[in-house]
Amino acid sequence: MKDLSLHILDIVQNSISAGALEIKVSILEDQDRDQYSMEIIDNGRGIKAEDLDRVTDPFFTSRTTRKVGMGLPLLKQNAERTGGSLSISSTPGKGTSINVVFGWSNIDRPSMGDIGSTMALLISSNPAIRFIYNHTTASGSFKLDTNEVIEMLDGLSITSAPVYNFLKEMINENLREIQFS
Repeated sequence: MKDLSLHILDIVQNSISAGALEIKVSILEDQDRDQYSMEIIDNGRGIKAEDLDRVTDPFFTSRTTRKVGMGLPLLKQNAERTGGSLSISSTPGKGTSINVVFGWSNIDRPSMGDIGSTMALLISSNPAIRFIYNHTTASGSFKLDTNEVIEMLDGLSITSAPVYNFLKEMINENLREIQFS
């Protein structure tokens, strides 16, 4: 995949397919430790223990519509190419946690991409799901919780186009404020 926001979109779509009602996306940019970390946690169905070791195999998928699953294998490959790693923990019936670490300064680390559009699309397309997005750098942190956004909207639908545009701009503006100078 071209950028990290598309990897996030893919993993979150898997969480949604697994019945998650709460999805947390956390990003930590730690230049001092030369690490760029992403963690996605959901409360979906989880992954069976016997499948957990196979989910990063491109020729394994739980879907019946195709015979390959490329999202996690590509993400793992991208992380390892930068000296990083991917780990998955899951408990059937409770959810899944995916933690990915990239070398922050490594030239092979994919760019973030348009995370504002990605998160706004996920939020506006899935109004019944609580999304919590955290992004932290040495310059500060930004947190978005859809429960707080819905309360702030005071009855305006989170699925409306103006709210999508507001979310996208709010996320991108806040991320610009916490980027390294």
